[in-house]
This record gives sequence, structure tokens and C-alpha cells, in this order.
Amino acid sequence: MSSVIRHLSSVICLLFILPHHSFTQDLHAAVDSASHLQMVITTQKLPVVIGEIVLSGNKKTKDFIVMREVPFRKGDKLSFAEMDKRLVLAKQQLMNTSLFVDVTAYISSGIAIGGENICVINIDVKERWYFFPVPYFRLVDRNFNQWWVEQHRSLDRVNYGLKLIQNNFSGLNDNINIWLITGYTQQITLRYGLPFFDRKLKSGMSVGFIYATQKEVNYATGDNKQLFFKQEAETKKAVRFDVTYSYRPDVKQRHSFRMSYNSEEVADTIIKINPLFYPGIRDKIRYIDFSYQYKYYNVDYIAYPTKGFSFEGNLYSRGINYSANLWQVSARAIYAVPLTQRTFLHFEGMAMLKQPQNDYFFNQRLFGYGYFQLRGLEYNVVDGILGGALKTTLNTQAFSFVVKNPFPSKTHDRIPFRIFFKAYGDLGYGYIRHPDASNTLNNTLLRTWGFGMDIVSVYDFVLKIEYSFNQLGRDGLYLQTRNDF
Repeated sequence: MSSVIRHLSSVICLLFILPHHSFTQDLHAAVDSASHLQMVITTQKLPVVIGEIVLSGNKKTKDFIVMREVPFRKGDKLSFAEMDKRLVLAKQQLMNTSLFVDVTAYISSGIAIGGENICVINIDVKERWYFFPVPYFRLVDRNFNQWWVEQHRSLDRVNYGLKLIQNNFSGLNDNINIWLITGYTQQITLRYGLPFFDRKLKSGMSVGFIYATQKEVNYATGDNKQLFFKQEAETKKAVRFDVTYSYRPDVKQRHSFRMSYNSEEVADTIIKINPLFYPGIRDKIRYIDFSYQYKYYNVDYIAYPTKGFSFEGNLYSRGINYSANLWQVSARAIYAVPLTQRTFLHFEGMAMLKQPQNDYFFNQRLFGYGYFQLRGLEYNVVDGILGGALKTTLNTQAFSFVVKNPFPSKTHDRIPFRIFFKAYGDLGYGYIRHPDASNTLNNTLLRTWGFGMDIVSVYDFVLKIEYSFNQLGRDGLYLQTRNDF
């Protein structure tokens, strides 16, 4: 009889609390299930004491790996409002591990004892697929438009092969990568990464080996575009060994220290057409480089932040006391500011400085590589030893829907999609000491703008469809993709 009374009181309290609960939307799935009807807090005025934390769904991932990302522990005493925030934060931080396709954190039951809400917290996760023996197919050009338009969709500029990826190998979020690639580049890659190897779950490591050859080399820049040399024989060969130590003191900060040995060799024809390709007019160099990277994440979703701040700083040193030496400092910051429930401003700033200031092509890549991009200049590159950019975007979520997976799957039964419309403007500047006369984008203010649409889905997949304009009076449709598959 007493259990029935408690059950009825739980339902009454639930109906009273939910209209005032800012976490209501995330709890709908739990409320709809009869097994979750005892999800109660007797009154919002009493503190919440966590009596138990129950994990479910992590068949592969170790419990302590999940709990490392959870911002509360058994026995914690929190206010109702603070508990609400911690539940939302738990979901965000677990999703940002890239281990799960979905996470639900909620209060499953509770009872008032001695002026406190003693509650049970449930954390339900759906694990990703972790093993991918998939065919590898990737364009070698910097972006899709460059390959489609400038390279005329040539299959000679494609890498293909087999990519074996075993994520979460031992349940510790460790990864094994074996890539067997041919096509434009012949490449063998072996890598193992373990995020934590100590009891405090703060220190990690990774080791890697890469052997690659190719028949075409970007040997210089002209008219703000890459210039290539190609021959039937090998034009470039590279070997690399690296080892990285990582340190993660908490869920928001990440430090990494990497050392690698590199050996590169190009055909002597490259040195004849560009004597400044490598230092010392040589066709082969060997060097050891070091790098330190600091990352800070305080965003709702790393792959596509709609709220929060993130920062990345890098210090790179190559070939100390060697003619190819280079010191490089770079930084990138992202700030997403919500304006309404569906609209947000996205600011991205980046900067890079290289020393010493020399004219070796080996040291001069700047705009057009990696994340150092301006929308609307996808067909162009800008060399330099000093540069920076500011990118501003206004985004609004236009649609959000879920597609039922036509193939039976316990963890991937639903595939969510979010579609955002956006308008943007970018500014940038790249400085070089002795610019080539044909490279008119050096040492001048770069300006681009446009509008587009982003599609966000599972596995951190982001498809960007953008129509951009630039200061050269050119415009066009551009596609960009990001995913961790």
C-alpha cells in the first residue's frame, strides 16, 4: 500500500515540477516511458543529493571512462537549478567524446528524506560503431571545388584504398588506425592512440608511422594558385615517425607534446625549377621537429558549436640549429553566442607567425591549408610568414528532424538531422617579405562574404553548402564536409 502511495505522489510531484523545469525537452523520452514515471524531485526548494548514478548502454566503454566526463558524483548535494545544469552538461561532455551517438541524463527516481531530495540519476548512452573496415576514397586537392573545376574531376587526383579503424579498442577510447592507400599518393599509415594510461586518467600517448610517395608535387605558388610538377617516376618520398604525450587535467583542457623524425626527398627537377623549395638548394632533408598544443573546449558540441567558447594554441619548432629551422606560433578561437533559441552568432579568429623570415617555399604555406581558410577563396592560396583572419557568421536553425534507419539497429535506430541557414563575412591578411608579382593577394586585405546552408548529423558529420563572393569580383557555389567516419 505504501509503495502505491509513493508512486501516486511521485506522479503528482512530476506534474507540478515539469512546467517549470528548463530541462523538460530532454526528459520527454523518459516521461513517456512507464518505467520512468517515478522521476521526481519532491520540491525545488530542497537540495538534491545524488544517492546513486546508474549507467546503461556502455557495452564496450568502461564505466570510469564515462564517469570521467560526468560533472557530478554520488553524494553530491546540489540545488535544483544547479542539478538541472549539470544534467545538460553531462550530455554535452559525453557527446563530445565521440564515443556515443546519443546520450540521455535524467533523474529516474527520488524521495524526500530529512529535508533533502535523495535522487537516482540515470545516464543512458548509445555507443557508436567502433570498427570500420571501409574503402578509402579522398580527393587530394584542398577542397571539392578545386578538384571539380580546376582539376576537371580527374580520378588521377584521388587517393583510394582500405582504411581499417578500430576506435575504442579496449573500451578506453583508444584507437588503432591502419591505412593502406594508393592512387595519387602511395601511403602506409600505422597509428595507436591511448588517451589515458595513468590511474588519475589525465595522461595519454600515441605513436605513429607514415611512409608515402607521390608523382606530383606543389613546388611553388603563382597567380595565387598552387603550381604542380608531375612525372611518371616518384617525385616525392616521405617517412615519418612520431610519438605524442597528452595531458588532460579536466574535461575542458587538453595539452599535447609531440616529437617526430622526418625524412623527405624530391626529384632533382623540383630543385631546378625552384631552388628555394628546400633550404640549401638540396633535394633531400632530414629533421626532428617538436610541437606543443593546448586546447580548451567549453562548447555544447565540438563539431558544430552553437554556444560557448573554444581555443587552440600551437607552438612548433623544426630543425633547431639547422638550415631548415622554423619557429611557428599559431592560435585559433571560436565564440558562439546564442541570440534566440534557434539563432546564434559564430565568431572565429585565427593568427600565425613564422620565424625566421626566409623565402623557402618549404616554410611559407598560410591561407588555403588546414583550418586557415577564407570562404570564397577556395581556388586560391596565400603564402606568408605572418597572417590572421576574422570570420563572422549568423546562423539560424531552419529544420530539425529524425529519419528512421531502414536497417535494424539497436544503437542507430534513428538518424537525426539539423539544417541551418547562414550569412557570413570574412576578413584576412597574409604578409610575405618578397611576394611574387603574380600573387596579388599577398600583403593586402582579403575580403569575402556569402550565404549558405549547413547540414549536421551523426558521427560529427557536417556538410556546408555555400555561395560566396570575394574581392576579386568572383562568386561561386562551394561545398565543404567534415566527419569523423
